[in-house]
Order: sequence, then C-alpha cells, then structure tokens
Amino acid sequence: MLSRLVFGLGLLSATALVHPALAADARTLQIFVSKDAQSLTLYDGTEVAATSKVSTGKPGHPTPSGIFSVIEKQKYHESNLYSAAPMPFMQRLTWSGIALHESNSVPRYPASHGCVRMPAAFAKQLYEMTEMGVPVVITDAEVTPEPIDHPTLFRPDMPEPPALLSDAALRPAIGQAPVQVAMNDVALPAAQSPAARAPANDTPIRILVTRRSLREEVIDLQTYLNELGFAVGEPDGFLGPATLQAISDFKLQRPVEPTADKSPASDVLIRAVYAAAGKGTPPNGVLMIRQGFQPVLEAPISIENPGLALGTHFFMAHSVHFETGSADWMGATLPNTLSRATMTRLGISSLESSIISGTPIANALSRIHIPAETRRKIDAMLTSGSTLTISDTGLGTETGKGTDFITVTKS
Repeated sequence: MLSRLVFGLGLLSATALVHPALAADARTLQIFVSKDAQSLTLYDGTEVAATSKVSTGKPGHPTPSGIFSVIEKQKYHESNLYSAAPMPFMQRLTWSGIALHESNSVPRYPASHGCVRMPAAFAKQLYEMTEMGVPVVITDAEVTPEPIDHPTLFRPDMPEPPALLSDAALRPAIGQAPVQVAMNDVALPAAQSPAARAPANDTPIRILVTRRSLREEVIDLQTYLNELGFAVGEPDGFLGPATLQAISDFKLQRPVEPTADKSPASDVLIRAVYAAAGKGTPPNGVLMIRQGFQPVLEAPISIENPGLALGTHFFMAHSVHFETGSADWMGATLPNTLSRATMTRLGISSLESSIISGTPIANALSRIHIPAETRRKIDAMLTSGSTLTISDTGLGTETGKGTDFITVTKS
C-alpha cells in the first residue's frame, strides 16, 4: 500500500490510479495507447492499473498502430535518428525506432517524431513495473480488452484421471470352487482429478495465427517433393534452381491440369504434390509460437471460409488455473484495413467477417481449426501472460530477430 501511495503522489498531474495494489505478476500487464485520446492505459488482468496522457507522432511522423511488445529497456537512451535526443526510461517497441519514453514535452496532442512520449514521473514508474515482452497495443480510437471464453482458446493440459477399480478387468476364477472374500466397510477417499502440471518454463508464449505465406507453402512443397524422390535438398522456402528442377521433373511424371496461374508453385501444383504424397488437402493457415523472442513451434492449421478476412484480434491469458485446467482470457479487436492489392495477394474477397459489429472476435475464433496434437503442445506450454494474435497479414516486416510477433495495422 505504501508503494501505491508513493506512486500516486508522484503522478497526480499525469495519471489516474484505480488499482488498489501494484501488479503481483508483471506477466499479466498489458498497455493500450489511443492516438485519438492521446492516452495510455495500463491493465493488470481485468483491471485498470494506471492511465496517463501521452503525445504520439505528429503529421509526417505518425506512430504506427498495431500489436507490439517491449523488446528492449534502457533507463537512459539517446535517439539514433534525431540528433541524439534524450529518451529516458526508454521501452523499445520496434527495431526501426518506435518506443515509449519520458519527455518534458507531453502536450496531449501529436507532437513526437513517432514515439509515444510520457510524463517523467509516469515513465519512470511504468518502466519499473514492466518486464521485457509486455504487450503494447496502439490504436486510433480507444480499445478496451474484454473477458472472452471460446472453445478455440487454449487451456492448461489436464492429465487423464486415474482409472476406477470398476474399470479394471476381472481376474478369471481359479478352478470352480466358490471363493469367500472378507469385506470391511471402509470409506474410500473421493476420487480427485489430477491438476494440470505447470510448464517448466514459465515465460509467457506468444502465439500468432495467420494465413500461410508463400514461404510456408514452398517449405511443404519441398518436403513432399523430397519424400516422392524428387531431390530438392534441405527445405528452405525459396524457389531455387534445385526446387524448380524438381517441380519440372514432377510435372513430367505426373501431369498437372492447366491453370491461369503460371507461377512455379501454383495452387494446382501444390494440391497435386499433396495428393501424390498422400497428405490430403493443403492447409491454408499457420500457427507460430515464440517464447523469450525465440521461435519454438510452427504448425499448419485450417482457416474456414478463407475468402473472408479474419480481422486483427489480440488475446491475453491473464490467469491460468492449473488446478482446474482453465484459463481466463481477455480479448480486443483492432480496426482492420487491407488494401485492394493486399486482399488480392491473400485471396480475400470480402472484409465483411471482420467488421460485423459485436461478432468479429468470435467469428474469427470459430473459423480456426487447430490439429489436436498441436493444441496439446500449446496447452502444455500455457502460462499466465501468454498471448494470441490473429491476423490476415502474416509476420510483417517489423517481426524479426529479438522480437515477438509485431502486427502493424496502420503505418
């Protein structure tokens, strides 16, 4: 309580504090910034921990909208782009230069060169509260995360309960003589389901669900061409000379129906290779996981009605209950704008599914189908603070080495 009081006294001019105590678990903090309101809201699970005025990018230097996370923290930093301008209590969001930081000029209108400026006292306290990887969501209009429950969302992996004696096979009788059994009336303990086991690594995982890119399609194509005896080498996602030769050899042995798509890795060719390898229908989605900014899992998934946009949605498991095998999730939908060229590239014919008021977040979750084995792996890794992003647009150019998944919705 004393720490909260000191925190409050230092921030009266900049913030409104409504949470009764500092966050017990920094992994469940998430930051939402509104460029329209020029405000920052810090959430601790379902509750607002603090708010502050901010100043975002001025015309010509806009602050990008999207889903970010803190990828670097420095108590004192100088700008690499703008005359070594001081940026105390810097929390970096992109390697291209966007960050949260202290400033002595926070006029509550867009005035920065793209960063999110914060008042000095608030910037210092926020820096002390957060850890690396804290999610930061930036939008124009204010967005508020809401509790959500849906079968597609992940939960801790529950072990199977122990088998009851009534399920055990009866032993065959030895001989035909009647057998007498001594019986005592002893109260048996109530059967209890075992609790889920917490993962050894409690660093929150970052999950991205998106459409498959050409890279994922080519990796699978190379893998199955290798299995069929058409030598490609190590699958790398690139249509190099060895892959192009393998595709040509495959077509000579297994003619592919003509198509208007003349690209080497056309949908018709990919379906033909899948069929020849006995792999069924090619997946149209991919699920990727990072933990501690490192890739740890990538698996194919299926997206129902791929011609409809999924939209952009962000979820956090703010509380994971291993004893009951349950998790409490918060979710928010971000405005989804796709150019006509992007829609054509992704095979999207309609944005309707992502903009129907009140239903887009549930619609998106219901259209995603994750294989059982992949789901079991994720359930076993789930901890409080884990997040899920759903997006049409893939990894994006800001996602790279030393980042979580960065989804930019508006540059």
